[in-house]
Amino acid sequence: MDTQLLNALERAPQFDEIDPKTLDAERLGGLTNLVYRVTYDDRPYVIRIPGEGTEEYIDRRVEAHNAKQAAAAGVNAPVLYFDESDGLMVCGYLEGYRTMSPSGFRNDTGAVERAGVALQRMHSSGREFKFRFELFSMIDEYLGVLKKLDCPLPEGYHDVVTEAEAVREALSAHPQQLSPCHNDPLCENFLDNGNRTCIVDWEYSGMNEPLWDVADLSVEAGLSDEQDLVLLSAYNDGAFTDAELGRMRIYKAMCDLLWTLWGLIQFANDNPAEDFWAYATERFDRCKGLMAKPEFRTYITDVRADN
Repeated sequence: MDTQLLNALERAPQFDEIDPKTLDAERLGGLTNLVYRVTYDDRPYVIRIPGEGTEEYIDRRVEAHNAKQAAAAGVNAPVLYFDESDGLMVCGYLEGYRTMSPSGFRNDTGAVERAGVALQRMHSSGREFKFRFELFSMIDEYLGVLKKLDCPLPEGYHDVVTEAEAVREALSAHPQQLSPCHNDPLCENFLDNGNRTCIVDWEYSGMNEPLWDVADLSVEAGLSDEQDLVLLSAYNDGAFTDAELGRMRIYKAMCDLLWTLWGLIQFANDNPAEDFWAYATERFDRCKGLMAKPEFRTYITDVRADN
């Protein structure tokens, strides 16, 4: 068994006085962290070992609070142990759920609808998350991290941030009520059993405008315009305004603008999980493409008017 995993298990009370011979471990996904399914004493668990360098931009005390609130709301897996000093976490394993993927969403309308319902369940739970996830403040924060890491930006990044001032103004004209949001709805963070969807990995969670989550899921899954309408309709109990659709479409571009910087941080930290320079530049190119579409101006107008 991996020594790092064994050392982590020895810190968690669920694995007191463990005998490695009685453990069965399977590596799961994860771009920045090490995640394992571990079976011990015939009971399955999920172990999350935080990735190197994540302490630069993730507050584990905030994550611990929010993950437990999400579990109490029935959206997250049960949180059994959380070490706030470094983010080591033990969760219950959700039997009978499949880990979603972009193709899994694109080929399953029901899964898209269930994901929308799960997001709405979290957003309307009345729970209070720690931390305010604020798009433009986080862009500034990530730019500061990259400056310390002496990492280059894609050509024209600052120009696009300047162009996004019109977006900031439109969003500020009629702000949504803040809700407890996931903020990083990668497809792989959604677990679906055909009847219900749960959401895991609350590292970036905080109070935010709820349509950020809806938009970001659409981006991560690569949903079509028609599937966007399915997602937003399921999320909104079947009805939505032009302003809500416009807000979702605007946030799709802004998600890519922010996560471009996240990818660059992974690149600067030599994260071997994938080619993060390519990840970042692809995100940035997609952001520019979305903002260049003629209808993007219409979305800004609709959000600003919010009739």
